[in-house]
Amino acid sequence: MSPTTLSAGPEHGHVTFLGAGPGDPGLLTLRAVEALANADVLVAEHEVLDVVRQHARQGVSEVHTDTDPSQDPAPGTGAPQLTVVDGTSTTAAVPPVRDAAHLVMEAARGGRRVVRAVSGDPGLDTYAAEEMLACAAAGVPFEVVPGIASAVGVPAYAGVPLRDAQGADVRFVDARTASDRCWTEVGASDGTVVVSTTLDSVAAAAGELVSAGRKPDTPMTVTVAGTTTRQRTWTATLGTIAQTLKQLKVLPSPEGGRPVIAVVGERSAAAQRDQLAWFESKPLFGWKVLVPRTKEQAASLSDQLRSYGAVPHEVPTIAVEPPRTPQQMERAVKGLVTGRYEWIAFTSVNAVKAVREKFEEYGLDARAFAGIKVAAVGEQTAKALIAFGVKPDLVPSGEQSAAGLLEDWPPYDPVFDPIDRVFLPRADIATETLVAGLIELGWEVDDVTAYRTVRASPPPAETREAIKGGGFDAVLFTSSSTVRNLVGIAGKPHNVTVIACIGPATAKTAEEHGLRVDVMAPEPSVHKLAEALADFGAKRRAAALEAGDPVTRPSERRPGARRRRSTT
Repeated sequence: MSPTTLSAGPEHGHVTFLGAGPGDPGLLTLRAVEALANADVLVAEHEVLDVVRQHARQGVSEVHTDTDPSQDPAPGTGAPQLTVVDGTSTTAAVPPVRDAAHLVMEAARGGRRVVRAVSGDPGLDTYAAEEMLACAAAGVPFEVVPGIASAVGVPAYAGVPLRDAQGADVRFVDARTASDRCWTEVGASDGTVVVSTTLDSVAAAAGELVSAGRKPDTPMTVTVAGTTTRQRTWTATLGTIAQTLKQLKVLPSPEGGRPVIAVVGERSAAAQRDQLAWFESKPLFGWKVLVPRTKEQAASLSDQLRSYGAVPHEVPTIAVEPPRTPQQMERAVKGLVTGRYEWIAFTSVNAVKAVREKFEEYGLDARAFAGIKVAAVGEQTAKALIAFGVKPDLVPSGEQSAAGLLEDWPPYDPVFDPIDRVFLPRADIATETLVAGLIELGWEVDDVTAYRTVRASPPPAETREAIKGGGFDAVLFTSSSTVRNLVGIAGKPHNVTVIACIGPATAKTAEEHGLRVDVMAPEPSVHKLAEALADFGAKRRAAALEAGDPVTRPSERRPGARRRRSTT
């Protein structure tokens, strides 16, 4: 597809200068999300593109830097070089425009709504003020949506408060542009200094502060990749930071140009970081967790894992296809409309999807469920029904499974139930538990194959290598089929990877495939499984701290360290 053309007439649109915050997508403001949803063109620097694009509408034109954000701007441009791409196609590079201000105004012409997203807060961005002035001079209306500045947000995530009860003075310094006079002023102060710099320039910044009058034993914290699950923080003093980073093999490093936030001061609470480091002490902080389910199935589970600090990676192990013989499903849907059933029971999100697609094929909608009682096996299935416009009459009050559904299912009563038949649309490999239980309660069951489950295609080569090579810290197995299918399409997880299973049957299948099960859910629920993995991570972290060892992820174990298969 050809590159997006940005100039489209003399009319002026509107520009929103938006602060994307320090890195955590959850720190975007409500106003920022609203502006992104209405944008026609998104102009963003490389490091914030992933943060903002998930809130942009489908098909929005994107403009972003195609250079390493740690490198200097291209000579003579005054800003990073920019590339125009189309958000709905493979990226296509075009010659760089003169600068960001020119690009923003060009994008706004033709009445388009432009969002110019910058890291942190627009008021502290190097180029945003120049771009605003350019818009004002050209008569392009604009607004500013503040964001959380990195110099404030990163210390908060690192557990380093900038002020205490005594109200210490706080100074902010960008070491990349600071003058000698600036260093002299902050050196003469006894307040807290927040320094924006790069990893390989931290020692030089510390030296500037010592030369300006700060004591070498002044506490200092250095945080890289702040507010993200890649965050790391080191504590030292102005005089020892260079040696500390060298001993920990942080420097020299090919990533030495990465931006960091350093906090310096007696009152910066650096000594209390062990108690205040809430973010990095999350039980699964930085763990790369493999979730062998589709994005739709894994959505709430992945959100829960993120709340524990993990980085979920969703890999589908099954694909859903229509039944080989659709006539049975067609007869059941027609019977649903003609009053053949008292109940319809949905045991999965895929079952809801299958019935919904068949409804759409016949020109039906949720009104066809009028007069029919609807059951859902769990919360996710219930949400899929609500999205369809159907509020379920029955969701298990206890265990979210076929057994839990049977616990709450009423027995057939010929006095109160005019019809004795249940429509059960389900997968071709489903168990007979629900059918047998409903028959025992006196119901007739039309057990219909609504969809088939087949093994998914193998994931990308890099994912397969990470699975077999120990690149994942944990794998969550939610059924025996996920074990068999994952091993079949991607290979057996490495022996350093923590294996978590939803129940005894799944654990048995994992062991049959030569895997040692480290974690088992106390009850068959994906959310209980995630909780159990978090408990495992918390205990592992506590044991390392008690032993005086560094807290590491399972994938960071020394090469060759093997784990014996459980014999219990």
